[in-house]
Amino acid sequence: GDVTERIRVIIVDDESLVRAALRVFLESDDGFELVGEADNGADAIVVAREVRPDVVLMDVQMPKMDGIEATRRLTQELPGLKVVALTTFSAERVIVPMLGAGASGYLVKDTSPERILDAARLAHEGGYVLSPRVAKELISSVQNTEPAPTRTMGREEELTERELQVVKLLAQGMSNAEIGAEMFVSEATVKSHLSRITAKWGVRDRIQVLIRAAQLGLVKIT
Repeated sequence: GDVTERIRVIIVDDESLVRAALRVFLESDDGFELVGEADNGADAIVVAREVRPDVVLMDVQMPKMDGIEATRRLTQELPGLKVVALTTFSAERVIVPMLGAGASGYLVKDTSPERILDAARLAHEGGYVLSPRVAKELISSVQNTEPAPTRTMGREEELTERELQVVKLLAQGMSNAEIGAEMFVSEATVKSHLSRITAKWGVRDRIQVLIRAAQLGLVKIT
């Protein structure tokens, strides 16, 4: 029998076509079980309370309650639940609030189905995913609100050369596996670099690492 539990997912999107497409991807993958759908944030909360999904694929712009508010409420109320934002555009003004609300990933809807499912898997395991375009926008939005490096690094915050390399690859929207391949190290090594960086900087996760790196002027949009 199948030992690994299937990841329970709900799809929240106000476009029935998008829901239908995501439904097809999910149902064709043994690793997932689709346990509910909603077409707005308010209904998403009702459904999630009822079925207790592992991962929510969440649209950002919706009537009745948008994805940002729904994400904030769900991640507070159901601690194990992870949200991956899916949106038709990667506008700066929604990326930062959406990630700030507790989303574990932010992908543009034209991302390949494989990557969307990978993001759901990674989120479930406690990882983070940004599509490259979103990573760029996140950094540029920090730079636009805070044009000059807004803080200098204390000695205890300084990164080793390898750690800095990890941060720069992260800023390109790479996953841990992709960073590992680029640096010729294992994914586990990338993870330990990241946990040292989050510890040195006193931040929660890789999204916060990116924001801090942009504030420190370590990564720039070229």
